[in-house]
This record gives sequence, C-alpha cells and structure tokens, in this order.
Amino acid sequence: MTNIVDQLKQNWHTRLLENEITQNQDVRDSIINWLLGEDTTEWETFTPEKLMLLQQGMEYRYRVLQQRYIGKSPTQAYRNLMNRLGSVTVLRNKIRTWISLSRDRQRAVTDVLQDIIQEMLHSDHYIQSQITWISQCTSDERLRNSLLLTIIEEYCLRPVRNQPLLVYRFVNYLRRSQKGGMTQVPQKQNVHLISEEIITNESDNSFSLLDSQAVADYEEAQQWEEKKVLRQNVKEEFETYLAKKLGQEAVEWLKLYLQGQTQEAIAEALKMPIKTIYRLREKVGYHAIQVFALKENPELVANWLEISLKEHNLGLTLQQWQIFRQELSTEQKQILDYLKENQSLEEIAKSMNWKKTQIMNEWRQIYLKAQSLRSNV
Repeated sequence: MTNIVDQLKQNWHTRLLENEITQNQDVRDSIINWLLGEDTTEWETFTPEKLMLLQQGMEYRYRVLQQRYIGKSPTQAYRNLMNRLGSVTVLRNKIRTWISLSRDRQRAVTDVLQDIIQEMLHSDHYIQSQITWISQCTSDERLRNSLLLTIIEEYCLRPVRNQPLLVYRFVNYLRRSQKGGMTQVPQKQNVHLISEEIITNESDNSFSLLDSQAVADYEEAQQWEEKKVLRQNVKEEFETYLAKKLGQEAVEWLKLYLQGQTQEAIAEALKMPIKTIYRLREKVGYHAIQVFALKENPELVANWLEISLKEHNLGLTLQQWQIFRQELSTEQKQILDYLKENQSLEEIAKSMNWKKTQIMNEWRQIYLKAQSLRSNV
C-alpha cells in the first residue's frame, strides 16, 4: 500500500509536469522535497485535520513560489519580495510614521524592510534552519534563492495576534535602532518573537507558537484579497471595452447588473424599453465570453477566474483535464500544446499552416468545451 508521503510525491510530480514549472527533473524533485519538509516520518500518524493543514501550507508555499519567484532573475525576485511585504498596509503605515518622526526622513519603506530582513537572516532560528534545509534540497544557486525568498515571504506574513509577524519584527527593530522619533517603545508592547517554534530543554522536540487555524484563515483572506483586486481590474478593463464597442449604456447596464438589479429595474433606471435591455444583455454577454475573455484580455480574465491554461488547466481538476483532452481532436490537442508553450495564435497558425481565424475558432471551441465541463460539475 502506498503511504501518504509517496502519494503526495506522486501527486506533486504530476502537478509540476502539468504546470510546466520547469523542464529539469532534478529541479522538480528538489521543489517537492522542499515542500514536504525535512521530517516526514510522522506523517502517517497525523489526523486528517492535521494532514489537511499541512497540505494547505504546501499549496500556499507553492503558489507563492510560482507567482513571484521561480524562473525570475535574482533582482526581479527580490524586488517582488519587497513589493509584497511593502504592500502590507498596517506595516507600511507604521514604517512611514516612524520615518516621518525620525531624524533620517530620506529613508524609504523598502530600506527599512531590507534592514529587518537582513537581521532575520542572521539571527532568526527558523529562517536559519530553513536555509540549511534548502541547501540540502538543492545545490542550484538560483533555485535556492527562489525557495529562500518564498520562505521569507510566507514566514513574515504569518499571523500573530491578528497581525503579520513582520510587524512585531519592526517593533523590535525600533527598539534596537534607537533613532529619533519613536524610540520609547513601551515594554508591554515590545514583543520579542525570535521564531515560530520554541525548542524545549527536555528534548529535541519543538512546539509552534502560531495557531494553525489562524494560518489557514489568514491564507484564505489573502487569496480573497487578491481575487478582489483582480475582479476590480477585470471590471474596469471590461467597462472600458464596452464603452468603446457598445457605448456608455452598456457600461451602465453592467454596473447595475453587478449590483444585483433585475432587468426590469435596470430598464426603469436607464429609462429604456425592456426589450432593448434584454438585447443589451445579450450583446454584453456575447462580448464578455466570445470577445473580451478570448481575444481582448484573456490572461486577466483567466487569472481572475483561476482558469488560465498554463497555471490552472482551464480550471479543471486533474481527472477532468484527462477526460477533457480525450474528447479533443488531434488538431485541438496540438493547439493546446502550442498554447501551453506560450506560442501566439499567429505562430501556431504558421506552424500548422492554417489561417489565424481557423486557430481562433478552434481555440474558442476548446475554451467553451472546458467552460461547459466546469459548469456541469
């Protein structure tokens, strides 16, 4: 019987191949070992709830690695980390307040973040242990850098008393820096938290200071915030598109529709006949699916709905994807493979000796077939 760790390894091998995160087998093996962690001997004894939390943690780390660090240059990857940590509103506001009250008002938020991260790299027990573990997983310097930046982001954003751990690191940083401005940090608010784990004197075992459920809730909240931003971007782009193609009336219809208004209420608000409103709805629906989502801005829509071809297999599960591919024609499978290789429609048409309109029609059929399969499920 296959144990849990072997099953997880097999599932992740399949997933990394499907997502085409790298063509190098050694790199894929290193990522999987890193995701599973250093000690997997107790996995068989864990409760289903504990296993679910561990797998959620793996999913979260992989998503962070895939979105911001793997395949990026060291400079770009580090910039992505600074942008991500700097986007934490409560931390950014605290740093800006301190800078405005300090003697050195020329410093940027990024400068302070860099100082805090450097301190953590040199003194934090958890980060140091992860650096050691990463070095055991791979000798590839670029991959090591990607994995370390992923760990730093995930660790810094862990919730402690409803605030990211990095906020408490900043409080300690203020205490040590002793620069002008916020130098008098009350002792009761000066939280010294060196690591997420505490090692007891009696044994080599450690216990976590963080609430596993809080971690899960925080990750869910982060995903929701990212979706809200994507949704707003899609809405704004689509409104611009509708104004250009169908006029301002279509934009007003969309706004009212997204507010949950009925067609009758929309007709009354826009002072238009109900038949005209229904025709407008059909036009907007056609342009949303057949044009905007497929031609104008497919990547934005796909990322928002988590149905991108390369990262999400058109929103299908592994089993659905296998069934889906079996139902495609040979030409459609070929087009799908080309698209996964980031080839444009023009390049695919040239490779297959087809017209671009033929490729577009086939891609439309593929997209709608996947949409139908998702809807049926």
